[in-house]
Amino acid sequence: MMPQVPVLLAAASDGGHTGIDLLLPEGYDIFWSAVVVVLVAVAMYRWVLPNITKILDERTEKIEGGLAKAEHAQAEASAALAEYHRQLSDARAEAARIRDEARAEGAAIVADARGRATDDAARILENAQRQIEAERTQAAVALRAEVGALATELASRIVGEALADQARQSRVIDRFLDDLEASAAGKES
Repeated sequence: MMPQVPVLLAAASDGGHTGIDLLLPEGYDIFWSAVVVVLVAVAMYRWVLPNITKILDERTEKIEGGLAKAEHAQAEASAALAEYHRQLSDARAEAARIRDEARAEGAAIVADARGRATDDAARILENAQRQIEAERTQAAVALRAEVGALATELASRIVGEALADQARQSRVIDRFLDDLEASAAGKES
């Protein structure tokens, strides 16, 4: 408790200020404080505030410029995206068209190849039939000549006389072959 006593004694010996007067400063302190505040305010208003305003204005312009650039870049990006989507849809349509053309060409090539193969097969078959017919005719002629020669020789042996006359020989051979064909046709019916 000792330290409180000197503080109270010092406050009482101060010149008689009591109550609210203890909180209020003297008039000359208020005056000189006001002068200093005004001088600082004028200096702030005159030199510091314009620099701060200038810096804030520059920052505002940079921000607004950046926003404008960003909006411009956004618009360009949107336009580029729209162009990309348009080109992509065009490319897809072109790819579908090319695919359809390729399918049509493939079908045409297959049809053409089938047609040529059919034509080639028909031509080969026709040639084979002609060749077979020619060979059959040739074989028939050769067989007829051989059968005729054998028939003539056989008839010569049976008759005992040579059938040297060509006309007679041809008639005998033709008659023999006609009889042979008639008997073969009668068996088939």
